[in-house]
Order: sequence, then structure tokens, then C-alpha cells
Amino acid sequence: MKRVRHKPWADDYIKEHSNIVVSNPSENKGNWSDIFKNEAPIHLEIGSGKGQFVAGMAQQFPDVNFVGVEVVKSVIVTTIDKVRESERENIRLLNENAEDLDEIFASGEISAIYLNFSDPWPKNRHEKRRLTYKSFLEKYKKILKDDGKIILKTDNRGLFEYSLASFSQFGLIIEEVSLDLHALDDPTNVQTEYEEKFSKKGQPIYRCIARVN
Repeated sequence: MKRVRHKPWADDYIKEHSNIVVSNPSENKGNWSDIFKNEAPIHLEIGSGKGQFVAGMAQQFPDVNFVGVEVVKSVIVTTIDKVRESERENIRLLNENAEDLDEIFASGEISAIYLNFSDPWPKNRHEKRRLTYKSFLEKYKKILKDDGKIILKTDNRGLFEYSLASFSQFGLIIEEVSLDLHALDDPTNVQTEYEEKFSKKGQPIYRCIARVN
């Protein structure tokens, strides 16, 4: 994996754009509709990377509010720029860790969670770091509405198979399993930077949609 170049100015840049990156987000727990000034559904992307997906989704679905979570400061600054370019008001970003989501959002506050090209952590000893490990699923279930969905996209077959098993064991309902997402020609699919890169190399993109029971 390519190492992200450190940007010493990232902290200041994040603070300068507090209208986009929500500081002290736990203070808004249960009141995220106030942040967006509407009652539209809130969708969450965990690991928003450089922001192509969350900005594209906000453009395509103006009646949905989107929150992008990215823990790496040197990456989220690029996401800020994407959000600024989009001129969309239905996006906010969080420079936070996914482990803290249930401290930031109240029960049933989120309608959908996107996991796009998450780190597969292939070694067995790192299983607990995978974003589809049961401890993460417990947090997702806390903040998702009844019938809320988790949408996973990855190029990694091992992570995909692991996640399907993890979802099933956790009691989620599997609504879709696609072994070649782009063959579906889904017009609603917004590609991430990684997705474009991998698909150009001919690698299949896997997608799974799971629903809270």
C-alpha cells in the first residue's frame, strides 16, 4: 500500500474548514439532523479516502445527507477539497476513528453505512481490525435504523468472503451478493478512486448489501 505523504499543515486546514469537518462530533449525538438543518436520511461512509465517493453520492442523491469518516489527516484534506468543489450542502466529514461511532451517533440515527475498499488485514492475528469484524458490526447495529443497510465494496476476495460469513453469523440479512459489480451496470454506483484503478486493471469488484434484521 502506498504510503500517504505527511502534510504538516493538515491540522490547520481542517480547523479552517469547520463548516465541513465537524469538530467534537460526539456533542452532536442524537442531533445530527440539526447539523444538516433537515430530517433527511443520513448515510455514513467509513474510510472516505480522498472523497470521490462521498462527494459523488451527495451529488447524485441530494435528498440524502452524507457523512464521510476518515482518520488520516493527510488524506481528509483532499476530501475537504472535493467537498468544496462539489458545492454540496449535504456532506459533512469527521476526522475520527470508526471505533468511536457509537459515541458520535445515537441509536437509529444512521440509515446506511458504506465500507469501500477497506484494509483487508489478511493476517489472522489482525482479524479484529477488519471493519466487518463482529465488534464493528455491533457498533454499526447500534447506530443503524431498523432495516438499515451495510454496503460493502472491495476488490479483495478474501475480505469479501470473510465479510459474508461475518454478516451471516451476526444475523444480518444478505440482500445482494455480486462477484462482478460492474457487469451489473448499476447506474447508481459511484466509483471510488481505488475502484476505478482496480477495474481498469480488469480486476472484478465485489459488492454485498446486508440489512439489519
